[in-house]
Amino acid sequence: MREFLILSRGGQGGVMASRILASAAVLEGLWAQAIPEFGPERRGAIVKSYLRVSDAPIARHSSVRRPEGVAVFSSKILELIDISKLAPGSVPVLVNAAKKPELVDRDVYYIDATSIALKLGLVIAGWPLVNTAMASAMARVFGIAGLESIVRALGEYFRGKLLEANTEAVRIAWDSVMR
Repeated sequence: MREFLILSRGGQGGVMASRILASAAVLEGLWAQAIPEFGPERRGAIVKSYLRVSDAPIARHSSVRRPEGVAVFSSKILELIDISKLAPGSVPVLVNAAKKPELVDRDVYYIDATSIALKLGLVIAGWPLVNTAMASAMARVFGIAGLESIVRALGEYFRGKLLEANTEAVRIAWDSVMR
């Protein structure tokens, strides 16, 4: 079983990203579960989401304690949460940032998912929705699912113009991850 941790802010779509990734994994014949963890719901609060992917049924239904990868949907979260307390130093970290964040003793990947969302008009109440771009980047960096599975999974959650914009975000993000 492979486990992943998503750290996002309420309104960025971290919970939706974990669901999209779980759906994509299922489309590839795997078992998956997406579990959100948050306190009082409010835009901007830190939200943890967990993703499990396995080639066998998953019996565990708790928070992820030893993630294989961590995705951070806002580089500002790194100022508030000590990643080293959530995952060992060998665990790669993917960050939504315009430039590579300095994380000591970490294998860091980054993508400017915010710019992708803004470019495509994926904004609600002034907040760029980075979920689909980050889901695509996670799938690529952590080897969760293939690009076409992510694109197909989007159809479970979006329709019409929103589906088109999110599909474009996924395709752009897949090729935009940097190290």
